[in-house]
Amino acid sequence: MAKDYPAGHTVSSHAHPSGQLIYAVSGVMEIRTGTGLWLVPPQRALWMPAGVAHSMRTRGSSVALRTAYVRLDRCPADAPGQPGAVQVSSLLRELILRAATIPRDCPEDSRDGRILNLILEEIVWTPERELHLPTGRDKRLATICEAILSSPQDNRTLDEWASQHGATARTLSRLFTAELGVPFQVWRQQVRVMAALPRLAAGEPVTTVALEMGYDTPGAFSAMFKRLLGASPSRYFP
Repeated sequence: MAKDYPAGHTVSSHAHPSGQLIYAVSGVMEIRTGTGLWLVPPQRALWMPAGVAHSMRTRGSSVALRTAYVRLDRCPADAPGQPGAVQVSSLLRELILRAATIPRDCPEDSRDGRILNLILEEIVWTPERELHLPTGRDKRLATICEAILSSPQDNRTLDEWASQHGATARTLSRLFTAELGVPFQVWRQQVRVMAALPRLAAGEPVTTVALEMGYDTPGAFSAMFKRLLGASPSRYFP
């Protein structure tokens, strides 16, 4: 399926009876489930298992969406049972683009059918550096998470957040690790990377983005970006 969405467009929560490979040729998508959110740039796709409710929002610019639906009886045995990022190779990208033009009722033993089958063969079901951001269940934690998501450049310390939400810094630190799996500082760094990606993809200078994300220098921002995503901003968006 091929669909184009304008910047800021939202698709409300829904689920599919089939597996779904969600990919955007251009633009950055934010995909939310009940357990967190993923940011999906053109270098990645997101595998969404059947029956998992999710919503979508375009971030920063328009999105050219190309989605592949996979029947349950054709889902690979090693496909993850939870949403997960998939690295998109040059071949996988071209296969998805070609598949969007293929009639849904094409014979499986035809050339078109073989192209569709090759998509599943090209997916590497191995852990990637996922752009996944879990969100907390504790009300205090959830409130702080939403505030940081709204203003990633906010440099308030955990002590300052604690004093404003009726908790101690020690309690919040424990909640971040227990519910989100990472310390407060790491979670906030992940938020900043996610907020920066659409802007970097649109061509904004690294220096501008770094300073507006709350960093004193572009070098500090680039080091954090590389630590989380495995490549510097200039190499991630060549």
